[in-house]
This record gives sequence, structure tokens and C-alpha cells, in this order.
Amino acid sequence: MTRRQTSQPAAASLATMLAATLLLTGCATTGSDIARTPVVTDDRPLSELTLYPDPSDVEGPTTAVLPNEAIEPIAVDPTVSLPVTVTSYDSDGEVSVEVADASRVLALDLAGSIAATVWGLGLGDRLVGRDTSTTFEGTADLPLVTSSGHTINAEAVIALRPTLVLTDGTIGPRDVLEQLRQVGVTVVFLDNEPTFDGAAQLARDVGSALGAPAAGEVLAAALEAEVAATVAEIAEILPADEALRPRVIFLYLRGSSGIYYLFGEGSGADELIAGLGGIDVAAELGWSGERPMTDEALIAADPDVILVMTDGLESVGGVDALLAAKPAIALTHAGQNRRFVDMADGDVLSFGPRSAAVLDALARAVYAVPS
Repeated sequence: MTRRQTSQPAAASLATMLAATLLLTGCATTGSDIARTPVVTDDRPLSELTLYPDPSDVEGPTTAVLPNEAIEPIAVDPTVSLPVTVTSYDSDGEVSVEVADASRVLALDLAGSIAATVWGLGLGDRLVGRDTSTTFEGTADLPLVTSSGHTINAEAVIALRPTLVLTDGTIGPRDVLEQLRQVGVTVVFLDNEPTFDGAAQLARDVGSALGAPAAGEVLAAALEAEVAATVAEIAEILPADEALRPRVIFLYLRGSSGIYYLFGEGSGADELIAGLGGIDVAAELGWSGERPMTDEALIAADPDVILVMTDGLESVGGVDALLAAKPAIALTHAGQNRRFVDMADGDVLSFGPRSAAVLDALARAVYAVPS
């Protein structure tokens, strides 16, 4: 159904519309349909692919997939000089921290961006453990130090004898990180902004904390150039008619916990949507940060495309089960078209060395016909 054909009676109440939609979707398949989601596998430049004439009115889900999960380091055995003094953004303000030993590193954050940056610098061999979101190639055998989602296990961390912990405070609890300091582990809190510019700055900051500032500058410059080139390539394929550019939102789903969040300004989702040349519907609503989804917000947003994490979509049983469970989503243009674009949890918001690759993969899923 096209957006121009969609008609919702102005006089109908939200409750009435939701009830009707629930009846319509009640017989939908409840099993996960992720395995049947098409993928754009053609690795030619975006401009050479078969593109949807109207990307705002595409039917059916698509999975965005990176060509591989590897991170190519910008250097082999970069020069490291310690000790160094760096700024740590602690809960009580900025403090100076001396890093004297970076031989055994733990990099911990919600998106896995810090560990990816350590690897991108060419210092991945110093990682002694990983968080749940660190899933890129080469890290599978590292001991997991987070449990119950993104909770740091103090005993697991201490057992690895790290000499340096790099984090941004997005996972915790904070008391555990303070406990590490009490047993002599150097902990540095980084200012990790979920943006493309933030990824470049993170490269500089991680490089400095590891005693490899030159490598940090090289990685930052590479990230900036790659993202700029990808954004420019996407801009070349956008419909000339802005009315055909997709209205996009990002939903964070965890069905087992009953969590349905709409991501807005400052969440990183806004940066992805802008890079994709889409219309950021959450911005139109004045939505900031990560907040629980409401039926009113979803219907007011009326997106054409809904971005989700793959595991999150699986946790609610797939597209059809989600539409049956959340009739408000089914009322949107994206819901009527079953237009969801999912991407692996450890990839989609991992601003860092793979930023350009993530953006390219999402653009293929949004704009190109699956091959």
C-alpha cells in the first residue's frame, strides 16, 4: 500500500484503530521470520545496483549485512610509548590518570566501539577479554566479562589481571569499576560520542591512552575519509524528489524483557539516519535519547522504514509477531508494508573502524533490490 493510498479516518480514536489492527494481525505467523529476510549480496558500488524507484514505499523486510566481520588494523605493531597522562571523565568530573602499563587491556562499552578501536589501531593482541557487544572477527575466544546483558562481572575481570580498563560508563555497575581501581587496575573513562565524528575522536583518545597517539591520528583520519566518501556515494543515489526519501525510525526491542524503545537525538540512530539521507522522524517529534516507545509517538511518526537490531527482532518472534503484539506499529506505513531493516546487534551502532561499512550495508538494505 502506498503512502498516498493510505487513509486513516480522522474521527477514529486511537483505541479503536488499535483494536481493529489487533484483530487483523491476530492470525499472523508468530515464529521468527529472520531466516527468510532477503539480503543485498551484490558488492558492486551503490550506483551500479538496481535501486528501488520509490524507497519510501518498499514492501517486506531486509537484513543489512557487513561483507565480513573483520577489522583491518591501520598498522602492525604501532609505536607505543608509556607512561602517559590522559583525561578520564569520571562521575565527579575530569581527572588526570597516568597509564603506565597497557599490556593487558579490557575495553568495555555498550556498543563494542572501544574494543573495535583498539583493534583498529593494531593493538588488538593486548585485549584480554571482551564485553557482549564485541563480536568482530578475532575476538570470539576472548573471555566474556559481562553477564546478564551488559553487567560487568568483577570476579571475571579481576581473574584476567588487566593492567588497563578503557570504558565510557555505558555498562557497569559503576561500583565494579571503582572496585577495580581499589585493587590497582588503571581505569580510564573515555568520552565516547555515538557519532561519526565521535568515532574519529575516540580513535585519537584510545590511541593516546595506549601510548600510541600517532596511530590514533592515522586511524581517525582514515575513519573520517571513509565515512565522508560513503555519505557522498549514498547522496548520489537518493531520489531527486525529497518526497520519496524514506521516513526512518530506530526501534530497540527486547521481547523477553518487554522493552520497546524509540531511539532519538544523541542515541547514534540519528547519525545513521542522517548518513543514509533518510528523514529522521524521531527528530520531527523532538525525541531525544532512548525512551520507551508509545503508541501515540509511533502513529504520529508514521515511518516508512523501521531499523532494528537482528537479535532484538528475533526476541519478539520476527516481523509478523511484532506487528501482532504491537498494533500501533502495524498502523504505520512501515508496519503495513512490513518494512523493517535489521542488522546485527554488535554492528549497527558500533561507531568506530567499521562506521563506513555499517552505513554502506544499511544503504544497500534500504535502497537496493536484494540480489
